[in-house]
Amino acid sequence: MSKQWVNQAIAKIEADFQRSADTHLIKLDLPQLSGIDIYLKDESTHPTGSLKHRLARSLFLYALSNGWVNENTTIIESSSGSTAVSEAYFSRLLGLPFIAVMPSSTAKTKIEQIEFYGGQCHFVDHSSKIYAESQKLATELNGHYMDQFTYAERATDWRGNNNIADSIFNQMLKEPHPTPAWIVMSPGTGGTSATIGRYLNYQQLSTQLCVVDPENSVFYDYYHKRDLTITCENGSKIEGIGRPRVEPSFIAGVVDDMKKIPDAASLATMNWLAKLIGRKVGPSTGTNLYGILQLACEMKQRNQQGSLVTLLCDSGDRYLDTYYNPEWISKNIGDTAFFDQQLTQFNRSGSLKP
Repeated sequence: MSKQWVNQAIAKIEADFQRSADTHLIKLDLPQLSGIDIYLKDESTHPTGSLKHRLARSLFLYALSNGWVNENTTIIESSSGSTAVSEAYFSRLLGLPFIAVMPSSTAKTKIEQIEFYGGQCHFVDHSSKIYAESQKLATELNGHYMDQFTYAERATDWRGNNNIADSIFNQMLKEPHPTPAWIVMSPGTGGTSATIGRYLNYQQLSTQLCVVDPENSVFYDYYHKRDLTITCENGSKIEGIGRPRVEPSFIAGVVDDMKKIPDAASLATMNWLAKLIGRKVGPSTGTNLYGILQLACEMKQRNQQGSLVTLLCDSGDRYLDTYYNPEWISKNIGDTAFFDQQLTQFNRSGSLKP
């Protein structure tokens, strides 16, 4: 391996980071929640448009520092889209070939973005097959399988070296309630929730971490049963989050509470937020925010005040042919009317009770 090339590769990634600004923290205008403030950290503004830009950068630095990647390495990743988009970006930055192994149901816009950055897409018919197929390709091509599901939690410095938790708390310093009562995160790999939870514990903060899981995902059941053998036959319909198996990067011990969010609630909240802020967001943001609204309503019932923070994971422009397509929603998710009515009630009273 050429140490000079590795040094140059790390320098290119660090220079790319130096050119990047931090993502914004958006405060929602919700007068019906007097004394309770909700914030969204807008990860859609990264160069590759999602939270996964942070993860991809960390995974590349981790692989390079471990000596797993050189100037001739083909990079392979199992991903439903956003991580693959970001890894394709960094692969192009380093002049490396990239292959994304993904379910055939992945949004067309994400596939186009991966190809825009020079990546290739390799499709499987079920999300449970992405792991073995990625490892198979890596072996056949003498490449490196990034394996975000294993390495996400260990590739990021959770102690506070410019990680997402550190950024949130720095941006909250001048707010009325600078230490959030809750941070809410949905799990894909589990790496971001692990980073946030570890940071909260290490910094001895009173903030609690709530992880919100979509339907057709095992994290919620694992959190309560701690059974690593739990699997789910069907894959999550909320792209980018929820897994059919317990991923190694999901660290249940740092989580204070978990909620199971119906897919219809995720989509209803996605649309509700789009109207509130004037732009489309992705479905996992809807999952996050529905969990936040539940917690906020519970705080209101207890006459508590405070702040809650979650992530705006990516833009809804990636999902125009799926989650913003009524025909696709009817076929894959079903009717969202119940949760639409809940959110209308919330607008009036600050309560999710119909």
